Amino acid sequence: MTVPALLRPLLFFLFCCTLGMVHAADDGKAQTIIHMLDYVSVDYPEFVQDGKVLDEPEYQEQREFAKQSALLLEQLPQNGDKAALVAKAKLLVARVDAKAPGNEISALARGLAADVVRSYRLTVAPKQAPDLAKAAMLFQAQCAACHGAQGRGDGPAAPGMDPAPSNFHDDARMKQRSIHGLYNTITLGVGGTPMRGFGALPEADRWALAFLAAAMRTPVEQVREGEALWRQGTGKQELGNFRALVTQQPGELAAQSPDLDAVRSYLTARPQAIAAAAPAPLDFTRGKLAESLAAYRAGDRAGARQHAITAYLEGFELVEAGLDNVDAPLRRQVEDALMGLRSDIDAGKPADAVAQRIDKLQELLARAEEKLGAGDMSAVAAFTSSLLILLREGLEAILVLAAIVAFVRKTGRSDALPYIHFGWIAAVVAGIATWFAANYLLTITGASREVTEGVAALVAAAMLLYVGLWLHRRSTAQAWQAFIRDQVTTALGKRTLWAMAGISFLAVYRELFEVILFYQALWAQAGEGRRGAVLAGIGVAALLLTLLAWVILKYSARLPLGSFFKATSALLVVMALVFAAHGVGALQEAGWLPTLMR
Repeated sequence: MTVPALLRPLLFFLFCCTLGMVHAADDGKAQTIIHMLDYVSVDYPEFVQDGKVLDEPEYQEQREFAKQSALLLEQLPQNGDKAALVAKAKLLVARVDAKAPGNEISALARGLAADVVRSYRLTVAPKQAPDLAKAAMLFQAQCAACHGAQGRGDGPAAPGMDPAPSNFHDDARMKQRSIHGLYNTITLGVGGTPMRGFGALPEADRWALAFLAAAMRTPVEQVREGEALWRQGTGKQELGNFRALVTQQPGELAAQSPDLDAVRSYLTARPQAIAAAAPAPLDFTRGKLAESLAAYRAGDRAGARQHAITAYLEGFELVEAGLDNVDAPLRRQVEDALMGLRSDIDAGKPADAVAQRIDKLQELLARAEEKLGAGDMSAVAAFTSSLLILLREGLEAILVLAAIVAFVRKTGRSDALPYIHFGWIAAVVAGIATWFAANYLLTITGASREVTEGVAALVAAAMLLYVGLWLHRRSTAQAWQAFIRDQVTTALGKRTLWAMAGISFLAVYRELFEVILFYQALWAQAGEGRRGAVLAGIGVAALLLTLLAWVILKYSARLPLGSFFKATSALLVVMALVFAAHGVGALQEAGWLPTLMR
């Protein structure tokens, strides 16, 4: 394997992990499709009525949007839905060309947009409640010059603009604009108009601006009415999460029920109400288990399996680290039972057997909730959890790095050290990028987390075996002398050097990835009053890891050469087995590999 051939998969792996295994270019195309379809659904009925074009340039723009949507769809990655999506896009183009009724075009465009979102799993909702106070300041700084201080489209730069800036108090138009549609406009802008995109703003700020724009026309009385209805339980099912709120058009909700429209107004102006009403992780798991059983009884095995996977990845895993530190055997029981449920579903066991498995799981979840104290964590527990997370994960990386560094020092091949340093430094950079992406750019789902961990572990296992066997072949004095004779005037083979760099990267990044996920859950679970204990745990763990690294590096340098090579190769092989087991387990949890439990 040449150096470029080895670098390509490493760089590709870094890219995929950092962005949550979502290809940025394809995601951008899909978001652009949604953006254009949203405009077609809103603007087409205004300019084509009764088969007649009322504004030829605007009609041609709608035709172009429809055609570009179809072209971009053909460029998206292949999946099971793509052919049907392309067919729907071509139908939309044909109906636009035929000057079909506006309500038909709007329905086609909205339906296709919803299908693209679902099929390509696009991020269409904020991860946390938008900050409308910050949005108000951003609006005055970025938007008021054109849209006006109150959002009426009458800013000082508005005169002469064609088209005129949007008036967010235009009731008829804003009823057709979903919050997600506004978000896309803010992100991408509108081609051929003065409305530029604000993609450079953080995602959270763009969502906040979209919520602010959607809320501007709403009178205070309607917000109060919606608040009272929400407290009574109205809209909890229809608008109980950000995805449901941002993807529905106000006009459609008002047609269903004036009460739902009032609740929408309240939640748009006070989005923190949705965050406050979100179910606890274990409650989410319980709900998904119930949905899994219902789907299985209805004969939908694929749906049942997906609900079972989600019950773990988006529910139980969020409290897994905390439970592991207070009752590790119980955590293992719950995890095994969840995997066993998927195994039962895959095996097509009787519905009553699946129901019994879920009943057992519900009992285990009740015990877990009791252990966790309904999310209440003491300072001691927060400190201990924080300490053990970093200490446990960091030690694995240090053992591998220490073996490699000690080896190159023993051989006197200092030219290998830059490769090793490149690997772990790149891993730290990737870890920081992953943390930033997880918090500000992407919604990394439970499945993508497990797939990333699994792939990282399996690639690390393969490379560990490679270097371990390479060391083993040189564990005898004769083999080592032959190696020295052949290599005395040259550096270590580039293949081996880059393999070491790869292990250095993977050993550190894999642990950083897990640490980021665990600390995000622990940070939320500890609450405001216990976060100092979490930081203290991190600090103590960092000091202990530094001490351990010094001891390991110091005493490994004194090992006899033959014993050193044998011990190092054995260590790497053992670590490879551990990594491989972890990788297979992670891919099973993500549903990429079958489980064989009974």
